[in-house]
Amino acid sequence: MIPLAAAVTSVVPTESTQQAFGYPSLFLLVLIGALVPVVPTGALVSSAAVVAVHRTAPYSLALVFVTASLAAFLGDAALYWLGRRGLGSKNGSRWLEAIRSRAPEDRLEQAQHKLAEHGVAVLVLSRLVPAGRIPVMLACLLAEWPLRRFSRGNLPACLAWTVTYQLIGILGGSLFDKPWEGVAAAILLTVLVGAAPSAWRRIRQAIPAHRSN
Repeated sequence: MIPLAAAVTSVVPTESTQQAFGYPSLFLLVLIGALVPVVPTGALVSSAAVVAVHRTAPYSLALVFVTASLAAFLGDAALYWLGRRGLGSKNGSRWLEAIRSRAPEDRLEQAQHKLAEHGVAVLVLSRLVPAGRIPVMLACLLAEWPLRRFSRGNLPACLAWTVTYQLIGILGGSLFDKPWEGVAAAILLTVLVGAAPSAWRRIRQAIPAHRSN
């Protein structure tokens, strides 16, 4: 039994080893998710927060916060810079086209109107609204905001976004004893948060149609 236990212990990665791989992986995935807006980065941050809640190492949650915030900020800055290059090019760029394809015309017009009215505050809130980041980013590009101005507004946006999804993970991790249960709960909450605005818009569109009948 003792040799078997020793063998199992040697195979299972230690907490420090998990952290050595976990934080770089979180950084890379959130960075990619900022550049390619199909990766569910909110769920990644929530899941990482769940794991951090169950760790004995100090400052785990703080490291998750710093890692995710920095990755989101750098990813947004890189995507914005690529978008500006596309605007200045005669042939455009695939990055600019990717941004345009994820910003429906009605959402873009709404973002442009709010950006002209409220300025940086809209940029700060855009990351907290599901599917709100890309239309506001495109509105900033079309308004010809320099990268420095965009970054000043995007920094608090990334910090607020990380705090929001980290709190979801902390809630999930605190409610369940096993990390995998907390991760499942955090992912479910993240999906619900992301789907709620779209569901509400559909309900509002369906109500007039129902009344007209």
